[in-house]
Formats: sequence, structure tokens, C-alpha cells
Amino acid sequence: MATQIFVNLAVKDLNRSVAFFTKLGYTFNPKFTDEKATCMIISDTIYIMLLTETYFQTFTKKEIVNAHKAVECTIALSADSKDAVNEMVDKAAAAGATIPNPASDYGFMYQHSFEDLDGHHWEFVWMDPNGAPEHQG
Repeated sequence: MATQIFVNLAVKDLNRSVAFFTKLGYTFNPKFTDEKATCMIISDTIYIMLLTETYFQTFTKKEIVNAHKAVECTIALSADSKDAVNEMVDKAAAAGATIPNPASDYGFMYQHSFEDLDGHHWEFVWMDPNGAPEHQG
């Protein structure tokens, strides 16, 4: 069985976040959705749990990071092409995301990112399978 990953993100307004990510083409598992949380499906093995801040706080004694002011992580996902990277970032911008930086093209790799409505940093990356430099070391 393949390992699955469930990334948990705190959100201020669950319905607003669901509407935002729906505009990006994502769907949600109704079995793991209620007024406190939802399970966004990225792929057969990758899921994003969007949890209200109050509910998220029940899992930790630490302060929840304000992603508009600090970064805890970057969620990086692969894309099938440079165009697919740009399409996703364009959809996010149209849905209200912030675009913190222009796209970066390294020849063998192309990436672009956005910050969602809660400030979480998402990055989409296309890598040329024939162009990646060999690792020295």
C-alpha cells in the first residue's frame, strides 16, 4: 500500500477556503467534512485537511502560526507542464490569492507560487525529466 500524506492547515473561514479551492478544481471527501474540517483531495495519496483554527488548536498546545506574517512550510506540488503551473497560479489569483513572486525558470525546472486566503504558501513545479542536473556529492 502506498504511503498517504495528510497535510493539516488551519483556516479562519472553512466555507471561504472550500470555495477558494473549489475554484482551483479541487474536490472534497464528504466523509471527512463537517463544520470544523474538510478533506481536500489532491491525488490518490495526498490530502489537505482544512481545519478551523479553533479545531486545529485542539491538536496542539503551541500557538498557531499566522501564515500572513510567518511561514511554517511551503506546500509544493508537481505539475505536468509549464502551462499547467501557470494555469493553477492564474486560477488562484483570480480566486483571490496573493502572488508573492514572479515565476522562476531554471531551464530544467519551472516554478510559480501563490499564497491562499489564509496566507499558506503553495508552489507548483514542473521539472524536465531529461534536464535535471546530476547531483554531485
